[in-house]
Amino acid sequence: MIGVAIIGTGNISPAHIKGYLEFPERCKIVALCDIYPEKAEAKKVEFELVDANIYTSYQSMLEREDIDLVSVCTPPYMHAEIAIDFLNNGKHVLVEKPMAASLEECDRMIEAEKNSGKVLAIIAQNRFRDQIMNVKRILDSGKIGRVLHAQINSFWWRGHSYYDLWWRGSWEKEGGGCTLNHAVHHIDMLGWMLGKPDKITAVLSNAAHDNAEVEDISIAICQYGQGTLAQVTSSVIHHGEEQSITFQGQKAMIAAPWSVAASNSTVNGFPERNTALEDELTEDYSNFPELAFTAHTGEIDNLLSSLEQGTRPLIKGEDGRLTIELITSIYKAGFTGETVSLPLQKDDPFYTVEGILGNVKHFYEKSGSVENFPNVEITTGSDYK
Repeated sequence: MIGVAIIGTGNISPAHIKGYLEFPERCKIVALCDIYPEKAEAKKVEFELVDANIYTSYQSMLEREDIDLVSVCTPPYMHAEIAIDFLNNGKHVLVEKPMAASLEECDRMIEAEKNSGKVLAIIAQNRFRDQIMNVKRILDSGKIGRVLHAQINSFWWRGHSYYDLWWRGSWEKEGGGCTLNHAVHHIDMLGWMLGKPDKITAVLSNAAHDNAEVEDISIAICQYGQGTLAQVTSSVIHHGEEQSITFQGQKAMIAAPWSVAASNSTVNGFPERNTALEDELTEDYSNFPELAFTAHTGEIDNLLSSLEQGTRPLIKGEDGRLTIELITSIYKAGFTGETVSLPLQKDDPFYTVEGILGNVKHFYEKSGSVENFPNVEITTGSDYK
């Protein structure tokens, strides 16, 4: 039985709690921690976690021998410190997105994993959706040919009051805006499916939230070898939150939500629809086995299996680091006005939190804040259906 602790019991913690509760024969939640103990107590009551002790300081939990795995659900500026402390104390760690606020923190987390012999996993729950997994499977099959262009639409909508929460909208506490904290899902997909680009250019703006230091929209272009380009739009100003990923290959286009189109060339170069390939790709998509569990629950199942079998989970520290490298490069490109070459080096000004804070622009200044919002339902992204 794997003993689990949840650090941070805010909006995202129920996704973790519900995931662990799906596997009562494999794990048990034994501790909840939050600087606001009433929030932890509310989660204990809501989910009937009768065996969970409440803490206000994660340090007081480090020596507990019945804790094997920790879910870190705090604001991003605390991710690295908490993860490293628990790894160094012999615990496995699952960190909510984004992995950390800088590449330097990511590297220290990965080093702590190596030194401890424990497992560091990073939340990227959209990989555990049938629609996303199936697009990845088709890409890997090679049937659409080499990818020529990708379009990543990370469209979200957040009202003005969203950034009133004390840690949101601050470069120091949140680590960034929509690029880091919303598009992280889709940028993870891009890195997973196409790998690391050679260069990135970007434009950043804050168009609607004058109570936030950070961006509420960014548009980036990623350049890959052989001329391949990827467009990434990160936004919290798009009504409808219509999120999608599209890959244009040499032979066909595929997308999530599922869409397919294929063309052959006529003698004069104009397109002629290739219905045979469209039908084949759609049949492949429909016949892939369904995931037993999806979203956070799917990733938690994968992590528990890795711990039980002594293997590595699908989404590792290195995966989380790649996503942070892409996001950091978007910030560097947007704030310097330069095209950024990857990989970013350790002497790069944007490698550390201090360097990022010294080089980013404050679009606005936070003039006030609230400690907590009422416990209302949140949106966590598209299901790509």
